[in-house]
Amino acid sequence: MVAILVVSMIVAFIIIDIAVRVITKKMEVAKARKERLAALDIGLNLDFTHEAKSLRRVDVPNPLARILAVDDEPVILDSFRKILVVAGYAVDTVESGREALGLVQKNKYDFVFTDLKMPEMDGLDVVKGVKHFSPETDVVMITGYATIESAVDAMKFGAMDYVQKPFTEDELVEFTKKCLIRRHDRIQKQITPTVRVITTERPHEHEFVLPGGVFISNGHVWANVTVPGLVRVGVDDFARKMIGRIDAIQFPEKGRQVKQGEPLFYIKQGERQAAFKSPITGKIHLINSELAENLTWLEKQPYEKGWICSIKPDQLASEIEQLRLGDKAAAWYQQEIKRMRELLAPQNGNGHPSTITEIAQLVEGQLEEMDERTWSKFAETFLG
Repeated sequence: MVAILVVSMIVAFIIIDIAVRVITKKMEVAKARKERLAALDIGLNLDFTHEAKSLRRVDVPNPLARILAVDDEPVILDSFRKILVVAGYAVDTVESGREALGLVQKNKYDFVFTDLKMPEMDGLDVVKGVKHFSPETDVVMITGYATIESAVDAMKFGAMDYVQKPFTEDELVEFTKKCLIRRHDRIQKQITPTVRVITTERPHEHEFVLPGGVFISNGHVWANVTVPGLVRVGVDDFARKMIGRIDAIQFPEKGRQVKQGEPLFYIKQGERQAAFKSPITGKIHLINSELAENLTWLEKQPYEKGWICSIKPDQLASEIEQLRLGDKAAAWYQQEIKRMRELLAPQNGNGHPSTITEIAQLVEGQLEEMDERTWSKFAETFLG
């Protein structure tokens, strides 16, 4: 009887504890909503004319993101503020692209939402300007049905996505949430322009690494001399991280004679492929056939299980001097990083990055979403 009473008391205590937690959580949510609504009421009356004549600013505690919305229709901007502030975002709104470009130079925004069709400065110019002054800010186009094609074109200049008006509260909140997730994912994958020479094999997702004792060729193939005098080769960390997803590998034929600089193997991504050239002259000794069914080894254990083939070298003593090792390889990687950022940057009429601020950040898997021209340019510049 006593045992039953004790169990009943424990169950009752658990139920009460859960109820208190649920009620407390609801109260916190209600309080946060009330604070955001209060901030919205205040924000609608603010007019920072010294920054931008039409600026309306609404700050909230611990915002999910900071957003600048640009539209020449005040009713659209009212909707943005009322919907996104309640959803937990800090929102600035202005009615012209010129004001927006002035603000992005003075303030840090996660997103700029801009209308496509506006007088004086259209949305396409806003996209270009924002990516010029603040490359890390994501830009979203606000468009009507008739201008969707133009909004898609704007994505070629750096816009993340577009939202079609009119939109409901739920549609805008859900769309913005998805954009925020994409932004966080991109930032998480962004590669630090740092090169490390490591002595043990361990994953480094967001920086370029070079294992100690491994040589690197001009065509981004690594070469590791093993006992008894064979050379294992594979895709280096720079090429793998830039290419991203690898769907298949075309291995060389066992027993084939290959010269330094000749195509050795191919990696495939969808319908396209890239050729990697042999770092040395010799005879193909072994093929890592297990790799074909375990492509994740290229990412997780590239220098242990991710080798493509092994070569019995003919001229190792002379050819190995043309490969890079350790600090020399790290210094060369820094040059390659700079060249890659320039390749991916918006180009001016002379085929060069328009400004230093437009030199692109490197993101793992960046080539996956690039067009065929950029893919071919990468292969020609870095693998040729």
